[in-house]
Amino acid sequence: MNPTASPRRDARRNHERLLAEARTLFSERGIDAPLDELASRAGVGAGTVYRHFANRDALIRELYDTAVAELHDFAPEILGAETGWRSIELWLERLGSWVAESPYLPAVMRRVAELDPGHQPGAEFADVIDGIVERAKEEGALRADVTAVDISVLVDMLGSVGQYGGAYLPYWRRQLTVVLDGLRARPDLTPLPGDGQAFGEFHDMSHAKGPRSAPRD
Repeated sequence: MNPTASPRRDARRNHERLLAEARTLFSERGIDAPLDELASRAGVGAGTVYRHFANRDALIRELYDTAVAELHDFAPEILGAETGWRSIELWLERLGSWVAESPYLPAVMRRVAELDPGHQPGAEFADVIDGIVERAKEEGALRADVTAVDISVLVDMLGSVGQYGGAYLPYWRRQLTVVLDGLRARPDLTPLPGDGQAFGEFHDMSHAKGPRSAPRD
């Protein structure tokens, strides 16, 4: 029997509990909520928090990197869809729901952009969404003037219902349906005005959106 196995399992369990409670706490009170309250919610001592995360920024960075890993988890289903249009539907449905259920994410994204502007793992999805958009256009299913950035902005718009604290989540598919109908190719469309934004500009903008967070201690 390995005497270190149980302590390691306990440590991992505490780590996962702290991340889960941080998501809830930060959603409710913002990413500058007291870490003592995080410890209390997780049922651990304050020292345990700092054994797992050297400081608040380390916790926020892990939440960010975990979110990027979750994006990768969506990829097989979205990219494996039978049509490009179905990929568009799944992209908006899965990511829109994910953002709506994770209202702490915008603040986490802003903080990481402040801490490490060069850390941009989310930019790797640019080619993925570009490919999905082009495939749906070639099928004649997606309107020809829509860009990958338009789809990304729509994810943010759908996800913004999370600001209501979950009260609107049972109804958010109404907005998803409106959005999908607006994206479908048909002869009587009103052309979109101007050129779309470049993905790099959108990435930087999305990581800086919203009010600035309060100064840290």
